Amino acid sequence: MTADPQPDDRADDDPEARGLRLVAVLLGLTVVSGLIDAVCYIGLGHVFTANMTGNIVILGFAAAGAPDFSVGHAATSLACFVAGAVAGGRVAGRYGGGSRRAWARATLAVEAVIVAVAAAVAYAVPLTGGTVYALISLTAFAMGLRNASVGKLGVADLKTTVLTTTLTTLVAESWLAGGTGQRAPRRRAAIVALPAGAALGAWLVLHGDLGTPLLLAALASAALAAVTSGRD
Repeated sequence: MTADPQPDDRADDDPEARGLRLVAVLLGLTVVSGLIDAVCYIGLGHVFTANMTGNIVILGFAAAGAPDFSVGHAATSLACFVAGAVAGGRVAGRYGGGSRRAWARATLAVEAVIVAVAAAVAYAVPLTGGTVYALISLTAFAMGLRNASVGKLGVADLKTTVLTTTLTTLVAESWLAGGTGQRAPRRRAAIVALPAGAALGAWLVLHGDLGTPLLLAALASAALAAVTSGRD
């Protein structure tokens, strides 16, 4: 008689279990979000394309006539983010019922391609008004698509583009508030990851160009697509 396979053996045979866990992948994508928002806010005229909470506030500033903010930039970002989320939601509804690993890989690969196109535009085309709108549109669409996909994956506490809920639950469920601190490590990691990506992106924009951080973001998304598993 042959011995029953051990749990580790079965895991090795399970495609969903191969690769980097989704928690680590989503933390990596949180760093990418910081990179992209640094490019857009610092390099494209005070607009976010990953963080729509901040972008909607900026739209309000611009509508009130606050200097250095553009209604056109903010509205374009919002519209393209929504379009990306609609596309992601429709594709998820049709094809997202199978392997989490396959779904995560496919959507991250698409994000990588779109952000790579944005990097190519930043490298190849002078930064005119039209270029700014093109970069806002591409990155916002990619981030909308990603947010819809992350929602489909259903990993708790890791939204990759915003931290308000993560910070709130970290504090509200901590021992200071009488909680257990469950999932605190991933929440702390997310709170570190976003500003880390933003700091790197800001440094690259201030000391270089817009194409390099976008290329780095595209390469990171592609690498994460290649290695992700379907497990939390």
